[in-house]
Amino acid sequence: MTHHTHEDTAPPEAAATDHRRLLEIRGVSKEYVSVKGASVRALDDVNLDIGDGEIIAIIGPSGCGKSTLLRMVAGLDTDYEGTIEWTRAPRPGRDIGFVFQEPALLPWRTVARNVSLGIEVQKDRSDLPTDRVDQLLELVGLRDFAKSYPKELSGGMRQRVAIVRALAYDPRILLMDEPFGALDAITRDKLHDDILRIWAATRKTIVFVTHSVEEAAYLADRVVVMSPRPGRLRSVHQVPLDRNRDAATRQLPVFAEFAGMLRGELA
Repeated sequence: MTHHTHEDTAPPEAAATDHRRLLEIRGVSKEYVSVKGASVRALDDVNLDIGDGEIIAIIGPSGCGKSTLLRMVAGLDTDYEGTIEWTRAPRPGRDIGFVFQEPALLPWRTVARNVSLGIEVQKDRSDLPTDRVDQLLELVGLRDFAKSYPKELSGGMRQRVAIVRALAYDPRILLMDEPFGALDAITRDKLHDDILRIWAATRKTIVFVTHSVEEAAYLADRVVVMSPRPGRLRSVHQVPLDRNRDAATRQLPVFAEFAGMLRGELA
């Protein structure tokens, strides 16, 4: 797919900053027919650039089309107006990792064999190191559980397995749809730090949907705020924190102020 620049049509705040552009979302709108036969406009004229190696959080009220937009980027929803253009077209099943809210692990496979699933599907991936599964499990503190089965793990551990499974075949972008929504606060905070460690080790582009303004502020480079349906880009904010974040970051006045501002935009 050819790469076009549309700087003149893009809202300036939606441009990728300090990163080479990975993909452009231009004029994306979507309508669907409800069960009662009424036409519902889910998304309206969404424009956004996503930079290579950037972490982007998408927040907005329920039903504003956040997950729909993520599915479009993943190629799981192709019924929309507008364009999603990549600098280099993604290879099916190779370049996009997707993490859902529920881990959806295969119960009859061990942790290691769940993680290796994506690699097994791609027989010709000789470029991936043979110890890649071990490396990834080490990154999220699960190497000792490689031979365990999903039923033997806590919810947080299962979600960690789902995240590294999505990374196992080395995709260019990791998409996550409320991946921590079902977890308790302590487990969620630990997983946030896992994500930051994974990012530091891999420099993956990560785009995730969340209902938590604190989660968005803690993880992202930029936060996209969407309006109620039909979902439009209300604003795009650069997170006013450096990349080195830890538990102390959440105590900073600038963190509280930024999260409060995001909460105000959602009100």
